[in-house]
Amino acid sequence: MSDYVITPPVVAAVPIKGSSQMFPVRRIFCVGRNYAEHAIEMGSDPTREPPFYFAKPADALVVNDADMPYPPMTKQLHHEMELVVAIGSAGANISVEDALKHVWGYCAGLDMTRRDLQNEAKKTGRPWDMGKGFDNSAPMGALVPAKGIDVSKGRIELKVNGKVTQTSDLSKLIWSVPEVISNLSHLVRLAPGDLIMTGTPEGVAAVQKGDLLEGFVEGVGEVRTRIV
Repeated sequence: MSDYVITPPVVAAVPIKGSSQMFPVRRIFCVGRNYAEHAIEMGSDPTREPPFYFAKPADALVVNDADMPYPPMTKQLHHEMELVVAIGSAGANISVEDALKHVWGYCAGLDMTRRDLQNEAKKTGRPWDMGKGFDNSAPMGALVPAKGIDVSKGRIELKVNGKVTQTSDLSKLIWSVPEVISNLSHLVRLAPGDLIMTGTPEGVAAVQKGDLLEGFVEGVGEVRTRIV
């Protein structure tokens, strides 16, 4: 066995619905502006330009309906409701036709964003890391195996304190799930344990301490967290 100078970090993992097993997480990739109406509300052109990506650390996960602490250094914590894809088998330069063969399962997730920090980074041409990849920035629900699930369509929705703030359909993704997997696999070799957050629909907005966030992806599941 290796002799480490510090205790190795705990493996980040997502629960699996109906099972005591967990899905270990290696990396979290996120697709930017992948719904046309969200691209418009963020001031961008929603045409099919090549997708772009940013990342979150694996230990940004918040699971099992746990609370999410309001992060420091922001006054604009925004919710972004997303379908999450869990990669189960490795691959590079994957074709669109073969992409779904590499999927282990799906879950509902939230890409929480320090919007003020992200906007400042955009203005100065700096990386988004501190706006997107901060502690506890990736609440996720339980994973469900991919077999029998059709992610080409289905309602995606978020409620804040019982009020719908985001609602759309997976059919409105600019880049479909197979297309995203294929494109990303031409940039990096995807590996088991990688998660891909596929983008958020319109309606992103700020949340405050005490707010209850309840997300839903039809045929996939739910995500729930309270901001504390």
